[in-house]
Amino acid sequence: MNHLPTGKTSITPASPSHIEVRGARVHNLRNVNVDIPLGQLVGVCGVSGSGKSSLALGVLYAEGSRRYLEALSTYTRRRMGQAARADVDEVRYVPAALALHQRPSVPGVRSTFGTMSELLNSLRLLFSRVGSHPCPHCSTYAPPSMSVAAEQPITCATCGKTFFGPGAEELAFNSGGACPTCGGTGTVRRVNEAALVPDESKTINEGAVLPWGSLMWDLMKQVCGEMGVRLDVPFSELTPEERDIVFHGPAEKRHILYKAKKGDNFAELDFTYYNAVYTVENALAKAKDEKGLARVARFLTEGPCPDCEGTRLSAAARGPLVRGINLAKACEMTLDKAVTWVDGVPETLAENLRPMAVSICESFQHTARRLLELGLGYLSLDRAGSTLSTGERQRVQLARAVRNRTTGVLYVLDEPSIGLHPANIDGLLGVMRDLLADGNSVVMVDHDTRILAAADYLVEMGPEAGAGGGHVVACGTPGELQANDRSLIGRYLPDGETKGAANAPAGATATPNAPATSAGASACVAEAPEAAPLSVPAPDPMADVRPRCPEGQLFERGTIHLETSPLHTVHELSVDLPVNRLTAVTGVSGSGKTTLVLEELIPALNSANADETLPASVRGINPAGIVRAQLIDATPIGANVRSTVATYCGVLDDLRRAFARTDEAKAVGLKAGAFSYNTGKLRCPTCDGTGQVSLDVQFLPDVDVPCPDCRGRRYGVEADAITWNGHTLAQLMAMSIDEALDACASLKKAHAMLQTLHDLGLGYLTLGEATPALSGGEAQRLKLASEMGKAQDGALFVFDEPTIGLHPRDVRTLLNVFQHLVVQGATVVVIEHDLDFIRNADYVIDLGPGGGQAGGRVVACGTPEQIAANPDSVTGRYL
Repeated sequence: MNHLPTGKTSITPASPSHIEVRGARVHNLRNVNVDIPLGQLVGVCGVSGSGKSSLALGVLYAEGSRRYLEALSTYTRRRMGQAARADVDEVRYVPAALALHQRPSVPGVRSTFGTMSELLNSLRLLFSRVGSHPCPHCSTYAPPSMSVAAEQPITCATCGKTFFGPGAEELAFNSGGACPTCGGTGTVRRVNEAALVPDESKTINEGAVLPWGSLMWDLMKQVCGEMGVRLDVPFSELTPEERDIVFHGPAEKRHILYKAKKGDNFAELDFTYYNAVYTVENALAKAKDEKGLARVARFLTEGPCPDCEGTRLSAAARGPLVRGINLAKACEMTLDKAVTWVDGVPETLAENLRPMAVSICESFQHTARRLLELGLGYLSLDRAGSTLSTGERQRVQLARAVRNRTTGVLYVLDEPSIGLHPANIDGLLGVMRDLLADGNSVVMVDHDTRILAAADYLVEMGPEAGAGGGHVVACGTPGELQANDRSLIGRYLPDGETKGAANAPAGATATPNAPATSAGASACVAEAPEAAPLSVPAPDPMADVRPRCPEGQLFERGTIHLETSPLHTVHELSVDLPVNRLTAVTGVSGSGKTTLVLEELIPALNSANADETLPASVRGINPAGIVRAQLIDATPIGANVRSTVATYCGVLDDLRRAFARTDEAKAVGLKAGAFSYNTGKLRCPTCDGTGQVSLDVQFLPDVDVPCPDCRGRRYGVEADAITWNGHTLAQLMAMSIDEALDACASLKKAHAMLQTLHDLGLGYLTLGEATPALSGGEAQRLKLASEMGKAQDGALFVFDEPTIGLHPRDVRTLLNVFQHLVVQGATVVVIEHDLDFIRNADYVIDLGPGGGQAGGRVVACGTPEQIAANPDSVTGRYL
């Protein structure tokens, strides 16, 4: 059946009202025909793996961006990344497209909120053009003038000498304005003397000075002895003078008699003394890669640069003043305060400078307004980009993409609700409505029911994941999906919030029996049988999924007690977490969840168990029997297509051994190694086991196509001669996990792993699926697979927003997985915004009440019912 809005009049290409997609076959899409309304907020939803991103990003964005780029010259296209042509019969009336992907990359050490948002560009220009500049000869400040903008010298009123004011680039910590000590990073590495001699009960001969054993020749002990230090007494008994020689002694030559460790050979040597601190500094200077840095890292601490005090700017870049403060002080402000401060700049200047100042300030305020609408006013401009949460990074990305008043652009947003507290959803919807008001179209892939209920039109993919998905199950307004028995998401949509119904085009309803309108595109009736509604029982979305621990028994198995000092925007805290329970850490964006859990709790537990110094911001911790703390995050698995589900979870190892035991393999002398598609004899020689080849088409982007010889199976024709249990290895790799369960029933270990993956809700993935292409939620669950079924006493698992990319039905599956871990003895701590997930936690720690300086405190803690009843908790209002 076709899913096309009905009630349309004849549409000419000059005034299209919708995008026409005909015969889409990207990834698991099954020859999909669908119309996407233009000028509206369209939500694409469905269970994980159902084909949502394939339709939105793989078809709409890929075709919209590709066609725009093809309109450019070949010279320009050579210098731009380009999308390959989508596997689709026809896409008509698609506008130029921009995409905002699910997980923006983590910025580097030089990135700040100011640089990411480009607000710092306006500030640097402001300080350069209308600042008071100090005379480099006598330090007297010259009043603001047009000289810098006019590229003319400034004459000092005190000494009479002339100088040029700095340009905007000379105020940048990534170029001319960088602090020379830290190179513009704001931090320096210092040697931690306490780490050089962690056990002072040992003598130097016994290895008390660790760097001399790992970073320097062992004979440095003898050189130290020649410097006048006793080597055979406990380090704690050395005199202050001897300790100073160990740590800071001069680089003087000493004559030693060196005995080789093996044999009786002696040698007389003149050797320069390297004290313990210099030994580490020398090793750090010579470190060329991550491995080298790791050897030195345990002897170092990172702290603010002593020269620039963490501001990243040189003394000269901190010189210009505007409204009495320098650029470093302006960057310390939160965005809320910076907006007010910038507003007042023009009125402090002379009349002839005001037009220029107003222009610069308006540029700043225009960008800032979008960020404020998205709830980021609590962030300071100098906040390191790497410390921003996923949701904060995505909102910066969104604001940067929409700051220009574009018209006629298709914005494709991949899960824009990631990292957003329910209180921030309204701001996100406001930005998307602004895009629509400017004449653009918005297509968003999302699972958040509040956002979907506010859409004008919904396209639901399914009915299942993987091979069972790729069909359009239902489409229409949110109200129509609520009334549609075929829709799974409809039963989760909140009543009374279907705002889209009022904004949808007349007649924009699903028409199941409409014929296909494109040659070669099969009718959608073949995609999703019309026979009956989905056979999934309608669940009560508010029903408890897991048995929660009674309030009176929450802490009976132990209490993890954590006490911290202020860090970032998080204040001094004292927090208790129950052992062997599911705890949700909640709060609005920027309230300090990530800082508390990822930067304090996990490092503190690991340091306590390794008997190492606690992190600087942790004053104390009682592990309460926790001996292992593990973060399971959503970072991609593997770096290229050679990493697959089968290799990552170890199933391919069992399969290779099983094939090597067959009579056919023994007859030709094939061992298990021959069945590896990475290095084995049976891999396809054309593609070397990758399943694809890359075609160089010069001015166009390289095109990856299935290997013409193995057709993506990774194995050569010789592998087809060997079967196990009626299947070739290539056939097994093409199976989904659910299909492979039956085929591998006789392989105990492999079958157990496949069953675990099925229980994790990953049964739709194929064994040969490349792991780098998995979504964040899929990657988290695949990493968790190896932990399932083990006794987990003393283990603490931390998950950072594991419901990202999950349909409400899949959230229920995830809760059952966490319950299994708790039953096995684990303590589970989850940073989360999903309200259904929070409701099913045993214990909730709610941070806030706001973000940034307005947050960083424990607002409420207790059961979900206690949080909901607490008037101070923003999360509680939504529960």
